[in-house]
Amino acid sequence: MAVLAMLFSGCKKENNTVENLSEKIMGMWIMTDKNGHPLPTNEKFVYTFVSDTKAYVSASITTHPETGTFWNDQLETDVTISDNKMMLTGHPNEHTTVMEYYTVTAINDSEFTANYEVTVTIDGNVAGNETMVLRFVKVKVNYKPEVIGFWECTELTGIETFNDVNARLMFYYDGTYKYWTKNADGEWQPVTTREFQDYFVDGTLLATRWKNVGEDELREWWEITSIADYQMEWTALRQNPDGSIVRQGAKWKKIK
Repeated sequence: MAVLAMLFSGCKKENNTVENLSEKIMGMWIMTDKNGHPLPTNEKFVYTFVSDTKAYVSASITTHPETGTFWNDQLETDVTISDNKMMLTGHPNEHTTVMEYYTVTAINDSEFTANYEVTVTIDGNVAGNETMVLRFVKVKVNYKPEVIGFWECTELTGIETFNDVNARLMFYYDGTYKYWTKNADGEWQPVTTREFQDYFVDGTLLATRWKNVGEDELREWWEITSIADYQMEWTALRQNPDGSIVRQGAKWKKIK
């Protein structure tokens, strides 16, 4: 963290390639690419900058076991901006501090790219550090209010994950949901073996997590592409074991 602070305070004016970053960065952005490659949906973050000193960050992260798992539904984050550089500091829990350091190389009304470094400390000890090049695109719609209600899956394309066409989901205002499936007689019934079922929607990113009694917690990630006329569509990028990326899609109809 000290190294990042020195880098920030010692940045040189001539390296600035972006003007008025504090104005251009306002709004909601979703991470799409890492080091020139598309990100799987489960690694995506959503950032909402509301001022030049504050942002909210949403992400469901399980890919970094050395720093723990994160379930951040609009985590309040401190922001410092100088020239084309930003420092973001957040505290996912009382033990963990995440410090993100951006050097924005290009930004317009629809996307921005940046050189990025992140350091995670747990109880004051560095637990992880990573550098990369990131690309973000501007999110122009927030589906959080529209997802509320009872939905039935009508089509699933691509690889199979936890959802299938034998599924109904009831999304509630309080950030919980209920999963329904058909029994042997073809009747819909709620699944009652789960200890909890949580979700969040931030912009277009939809994250769910649940735990069956006596089993490990599970998670799934989607991006909502549209909600209109009682129809909803999802898409997701999944990573195969060989590292290749495959797209998955799902369609839903609203029934209540």
